[in-house]
Amino acid sequence: MCGIVGYVGNKDALPILLGSLKKLEYRGYDSSGVGFLDHASRLIVLKSKGKIRNLEELINSQKVPFAHAGISHTRWATHGLPSDINAHPHMDGKHGFAVVHNGIIENYQELKEFLKKKGCKFISATDSEVIPHLIAHFYKGDFAAAVRQAIAKLKGTFALAIVSHYHPETLIAARIGSPLIIGIGDKENYIASDVPAIIDFTRKVIYLKDGQMAVLKKDSVELSSFDGKKAAIKIDTVAFNVVSARKEGYPHFMLKEIHEQPKVLEQMLNLRLKNKRLNLEGLNLSDEVLRRSRKVTIVACGTAYHAGLVGKYIIESLARLPVEVDTSSEFRYRNPIIDKNTLFLAVSQSGETADTLAAAREAKAKGAKIIAICNVVGSSLAREADGVLYTYAGPEIGVASTKAYTAQLMMFYLLGFKLAQVRGAISAKETKDLVHDLSRIPSLCHEILNDLRHAKKVSEANSHFGCFLFLGRYVNYPSALEGALKLKEISYVPAEGYAAGEMKHGPIALIDEYRAVVCINPKSHIYDKMSSNMQEIRARRGNIIAIASRGDQEIKNHADYVIEIPKVPEILTPLLVALPLQMLAYFIAVKRGCDVDQPRNLAKSVTVE
Repeated sequence: MCGIVGYVGNKDALPILLGSLKKLEYRGYDSSGVGFLDHASRLIVLKSKGKIRNLEELINSQKVPFAHAGISHTRWATHGLPSDINAHPHMDGKHGFAVVHNGIIENYQELKEFLKKKGCKFISATDSEVIPHLIAHFYKGDFAAAVRQAIAKLKGTFALAIVSHYHPETLIAARIGSPLIIGIGDKENYIASDVPAIIDFTRKVIYLKDGQMAVLKKDSVELSSFDGKKAAIKIDTVAFNVVSARKEGYPHFMLKEIHEQPKVLEQMLNLRLKNKRLNLEGLNLSDEVLRRSRKVTIVACGTAYHAGLVGKYIIESLARLPVEVDTSSEFRYRNPIIDKNTLFLAVSQSGETADTLAAAREAKAKGAKIIAICNVVGSSLAREADGVLYTYAGPEIGVASTKAYTAQLMMFYLLGFKLAQVRGAISAKETKDLVHDLSRIPSLCHEILNDLRHAKKVSEANSHFGCFLFLGRYVNYPSALEGALKLKEISYVPAEGYAAGEMKHGPIALIDEYRAVVCINPKSHIYDKMSSNMQEIRARRGNIIAIASRGDQEIKNHADYVIEIPKVPEILTPLLVALPLQMLAYFIAVKRGCDVDQPRNLAKSVTVE
């Protein structure tokens, strides 16, 4: 949450800061701002409520000087309503320091009272404003020392970028619990909260570790711990497709990323099934360790949690190993039963999800082996895990996850195969058949995406409903949860996902002609059970949209609309079901005039608890 960009070098900082910030708007768009030093080293801060275009209009309306250094921020509000005043950067009373902050300062009220007694005056309602005042309080001529002393007083999480009137050629970055990277250029250096912000300028990056601080000048970067001990610098080269961070003619990133799914899944299979032999490079656990595992625990948030629920069905079905799934935000507060024989799977697209990181650390402290299923190379979760299974889905800019979700599903199938093999729970022929069926998934996804007109027609015909229910059974119960989440995220229509068998235990009271019900019912061993649920809804005048196997004539007797998917073995259906659910949400949101890529109140990476 929140996007941060900083620059120091010979170029004009403002166009770089503004252009880079636009690439991070998916991290927060309640407000934005820039802080920079003019030719006289005066600290100038400009900020505006709303989207970055509002900030751009503000900047264009003023005569802004050339600047060699500056910081910028796009905000997802935690403390204080979105407003010009609460926007970042924040300054101290003498305008000596400006700070942008991602995270939460838990003891800010205590610090605020301390600083007020020292004569500091606060103008915002944010927790972040205490930081520049603290730095100014400790400043005695040494910029880095003042930042270290201020950081020592902070409790909570933060990623910081700081600029000072007293040191016009210097930026300082620091992090604990929130992601931050340093970009290395030619006579210029960058700070960013995410790679896409600076990929047009450099592919050489330093991933700051928790408890590290960086001092940047145009021709140098010094790294140290918070207590001042110098740290070794490791520069990574980002293998990143710039095109994948652009819309490439699509009206929205979400639609582009929906269309990228066949390619992503095909790339995963090409990498992980070489010559039809399973290759889980990065797992870093021996077959013996996998065999010793007595249970699997999966933790994740949001869409990744739904992928984890599907993972439970996959692993239990194929490997006959008990699996529990928990939301990361609840996991560590219940004193979980974890030991050295627990295989712990932490799932996060960004690898920076605060709750998932905290859950993984809790499990590691209890002796569990941690495997990350992650998309972002070099992320905090990937670095802290015992092994990491990268999905390599490429940057996902749309806030509502699409390709990251199906990539996570694919990784669960591959991991399920692996666990089944080492535990002897599946025969060679069964493995061969499943691998064959899995290899067909990318082309079948293409087939679904080639029929967008029908999905759009169905979506638009149902876009007026004020409430949706999504129903599924067995392996597609999590699909129902994910379908409801997608619709809620981007169209703001109330939607709930249920196990269809639970309808008669309460939710059926909601059914009438004013609500739409999405029934996920491809051919399966529970097809007849699901069909009975559909007839119960039909009897109560519910409007039914069915997702069914191609050629199913019977289901047309129970549904008002049908979206078809190709026939595959039941266990693999979530991979195909995901696409029509995504398209349904997308086209309904577009029809209702919603901001699909940047839905209100949401941000892409949840890096605060």
